Amino acid sequence: MEVPKNNQILSSFSNDEKLIHQSKHLLLELYRCDYEKLNDESFLRCTLNRAAKLAKASVLNLISNKFDPQGVTAIALLAESHISIHTWPESNYSAVDIFTCGQYMMPEVASQYLIEALKAEEHFLRVIERNPPAAVLKEIRTVV
Repeated sequence: MEVPKNNQILSSFSNDEKLIHQSKHLLLELYRCDYEKLNDESFLRCTLNRAAKLAKASVLNLISNKFDPQGVTAIALLAESHISIHTWPESNYSAVDIFTCGQYMMPEVASQYLIEALKAEEHFLRVIERNPPAAVLKEIRTVV
């Protein structure tokens, strides 16, 4: 793969490297959320865990941090990638990142669950289709 120049995205793959959309990266902005839920570290950990399971992902680890005077960052490390959340309760706002790999993943379901769980009155969702080479997609990781 070549390095981008002058804001251009250049890529070169050999003919045997077929790209398949099996990886999705969702960027979710949640607005006008419930302050208490955005500031509750335990609730957010459980919510990320549930969102991951709804997406058909395997949670390897959950880490989080509660900030003073408010706010939480939590990350669910998945066998299939990750889900992260950063909250600003004072602004009733949260930024969520959902990255899943594999044809059976359902990140949109996780996204909808988070919208509802945090009682977001407004949201904005961007979906990025990742394009790993076929060789990467053949690698199946299992949780041990």
